[in-house]
Amino acid sequence: MKTPLTATPHALVLAREVINIEAAAVQALTQRIDDDFLRALNIILSCEGRVIVSGMGKSGHIARKIAATMSSTGTPAYFVHPAEASHGDLGMITSLDVFIALSYSGESDELMTIVPVIKRQGARLISLTGNPQSTLALAADAHLDGSVAKEACPMGLAPTTSTTVALVLGDALAMALLDAKGFGEEDFARSHPGGSLGRRLLTHVRDIMHSGKNIPAVPLEAMLSDAIMEMSRKGLGMTAIVDASQHVLGIYTDGDLRRTLEKQLEFSSTPISTVMSRKPRSISANALAVEAVRVMEEHNISQMLVVDDDNKLVGALNMNDLLRAKVI
Repeated sequence: MKTPLTATPHALVLAREVINIEAAAVQALTQRIDDDFLRALNIILSCEGRVIVSGMGKSGHIARKIAATMSSTGTPAYFVHPAEASHGDLGMITSLDVFIALSYSGESDELMTIVPVIKRQGARLISLTGNPQSTLALAADAHLDGSVAKEACPMGLAPTTSTTVALVLGDALAMALLDAKGFGEEDFARSHPGGSLGRRLLTHVRDIMHSGKNIPAVPLEAMLSDAIMEMSRKGLGMTAIVDASQHVLGIYTDGDLRRTLEKQLEFSSTPISTVMSRKPRSISANALAVEAVRVMEEHNISQMLVVDDDNKLVGALNMNDLLRAKVI
């Protein structure tokens, strides 16, 4: 039976050393964000096709991440495996595209096999290597220097610092592209409709409000008892008070009911007009749901009426609706 391995305090020393080595390498990158970086940026900005990112082994994993980050931030990109590219996938690359090749040595056989074909097709080439004098770097239209002083691997063999630096360079490129294109939160939300940001930025009041027969409303002539019955039927903790044309005149809420109980008024003979809250907070159906959240929180209310430009009642919602829609 094998003796179980046990970590020693030396592991903590090694872990801190790895972090320090990689942090120093990333910090050193700031001195290399220069005209070469700008050249690569402009090549991508002028691209009429798509950005293809490629690399072998660990560089390939980083290339996939760079392509994914670009795609989600306004720069259409995809990953192509260099070995598969030489067996047919090169057909996906056109003269309108930009090819970003990752190889720390700059001499990867799989990449160097397809680089001449890419150049012959007329696609622009950006290289990210650890050797500015490598074959790949010299063949590129723009080169990003991802060289490092040392790998964080104790044996100096496993790609660690070099892959971190390549990832950071890719992120820097993607974020610079995002900024240059004016890519904003709403653009990000459209490419992430399943995420929380997408829900917050793409959900409108009209998408979650109660409408039609589900809107609690009573006429101005109603009694307090009628309003309470309407609140109970619709279950939104409120009812609108409207005129014959459905213009909103007021609102009666659970909070108003508690205040009414303190006055010990007769429900069946008290006109709702004498106890309703006039000029209630309202919102447009076209407003974003997050705007409804802001108004509710700012004014410490739990319900809102939805009106059109003529102040006619078109819907109603409460905080529970916003919670169910996951915009809070």
